[in-house]
Amino acid sequence: MMKYSVCNELFGDLPLVKACAIARRTGFSGIEFAPYTLFGDFSQGAVHTGLSGMRKVLEGEGLSFAGFHWLMARPEGLHFAALDASQRRRSRDHLARLIEMTGELGGGDLVLGSPQQRSGFSGRSAVEAKACLLETLAELSPLAGDSGASILIEQLSPDQTDVIMTMEEAARAVDQIGSPSVRSMFDFHNASSEVSPWQALIKKYLPYIGHVHVNEIDGRAPGTGNSDYGPAWKALRAGGYSGWASIEIFELPAQPERMLKTAMGLFRRLDEDAGRAAPGREP
Repeated sequence: MMKYSVCNELFGDLPLVKACAIARRTGFSGIEFAPYTLFGDFSQGAVHTGLSGMRKVLEGEGLSFAGFHWLMARPEGLHFAALDASQRRRSRDHLARLIEMTGELGGGDLVLGSPQQRSGFSGRSAVEAKACLLETLAELSPLAGDSGASILIEQLSPDQTDVIMTMEEAARAVDQIGSPSVRSMFDFHNASSEVSPWQALIKKYLPYIGHVHVNEIDGRAPGTGNSDYGPAWKALRAGGYSGWASIEIFELPAQPERMLKTAMGLFRRLDEDAGRAAPGREP
């Protein structure tokens, strides 16, 4: 069975303790964090305060740390392929720091989207930018393994980046690095730019998928549109996926608790339907 989590930034300015209480009440078992919302300038003091606060709140609500996403959004000026060597090193060190934080929180997933920090630009082609990205991930993969962390390369749509735009490209990148600590993930919204339907992508690339982001095609909360998640859920269930399915949306809902209740109701129905369709079950 999948585990369900919530990305923290959908709660806006709501204090973390209140956000986690809502997540627990609505049936979620984990929280996925955007680091920039917690660690400010990433100074040693800010990181220490953020980590200790996270641990305290999560433990108090009986929730698990699901991982980080929006890894490179802050601080400003990060880019894996920057022309300046010191800027590239600072970007590499920032990701290493997040990996170490993940270890301090007991391990988890690091979803690497961050389109602006990996794309090609004037003076650096997309091919060169991709090579810099993969070189950094390969270098940090042993640290991820030691920290109980999985670095997950997220394919992003062509309107966001020119580096790893399909599940196929993500799978090839994972194979090129060749580390069990580097995999990919599946995001319903981002996969809408793919040619194949969701369930076909999941069936083909499930061995690479270490995390799932659930959202509508337009990026809103699951259950607010007309998306048919059923075939994708059945493909995940049939393939034995048991990782996190995390709600990541691109809006701030006016009533987060109501939205999460609706989403959890949808997930439970999908789980029941997928369970009935699983091999070995009576029709």
